[in-house]
Amino acid sequence: MLFAYLRYLARARDEHSLHSPFLFTLYTRVIRAGNRSEPVFKPIRALQSKLRQNRQLIHITDFGAGSKVNTSQQRSIRDIARNSQKPARFGRLLFRLIRRFDAKTILDLGTSLGVTTAYLAMAAKPQNGRILTFEGCPETAAVARQNFDELGIQNIDIVVGNIDETLPIQVEKSIPLDFVFFDANHRYGPTIRYFETCLTKVHNDTVFVFDDIHWSAEMEQAWATIKAHSSVSVTVDLFWVGLVFFRKEQPRQDFILRF
Repeated sequence: MLFAYLRYLARARDEHSLHSPFLFTLYTRVIRAGNRSEPVFKPIRALQSKLRQNRQLIHITDFGAGSKVNTSQQRSIRDIARNSQKPARFGRLLFRLIRRFDAKTILDLGTSLGVTTAYLAMAAKPQNGRILTFEGCPETAAVARQNFDELGIQNIDIVVGNIDETLPIQVEKSIPLDFVFFDANHRYGPTIRYFETCLTKVHNDTVFVFDDIHWSAEMEQAWATIKAHSSVSVTVDLFWVGLVFFRKEQPRQDFILRF
C-alpha cells in the first residue's frame, strides 16, 4: 500500500482542478467539509472509545480476505475496534454523502461492530431511511446489535450469514438502492459479484462507496474493473475509499482527489 499511496499523492488534485459544477460542489461541500462537531456523533465516539477498552473475546467467522493484523479466530472486541474499524472521519464522510443525496434505502456490506453502520443510520434517520447491514460472523453481529440498542438506533436490520448467499436474496426483494457501502470481502471476485448484484437496483442518483480500494492488488484490479463498467459515469478515488456515481447527465470521468 505504501507504493500505491505515494502514487496517489502524486496524482491527487483539489477543487482547483474541477470544472464540473457537480464535482466541485461535491468536493467542497461534502468530501472536504468539516462536520466533526455534529451532536449525533458524540454518542458514536463514546461507544467507539468504550469498544477499544473491551477485552471480551469472541469467535470470528470470516468469509472474506481476513485481517492483515490478526488472523486468529478468537479475537477481543478491543482488537477489532482498534484494527478493523474505519477512522471516524470516514464515518462522517458517509454521513455527509447520505445527507447530500437524501438516501433512504441503504445497504452496508460488512457490519463488524456496527460503528460505521451507526453513522449511516444517524444520517438516514431524518428522512426515515433504513439500513440493511450484512455480517458473516454471528458473534460479531450480536455485539453490533447490542451497540445499536445502546445508541437507541432503530432503523437498522442485520442480515447474518455468508454475503455471497444473503445479498442476492435481499437485493432481489429490495426497492431501488440509494446508497451502498461495500466493506465486506476484500477480494476481486466477491467485490465484483457484490457490485454486479447491487447494480441491478441502481438509479440515476445512487451512490456506491467501496472501502480499501488500494488494500491489495486484487482490490486495485476490482476498482479498475468497476471504473470501466459501462453503467458508471463518474468515479472519485480518495485512496482509502472510492466513490461511484451513475448520473447519466455527467460526462464520463475518473477523478483522484485529496482527502
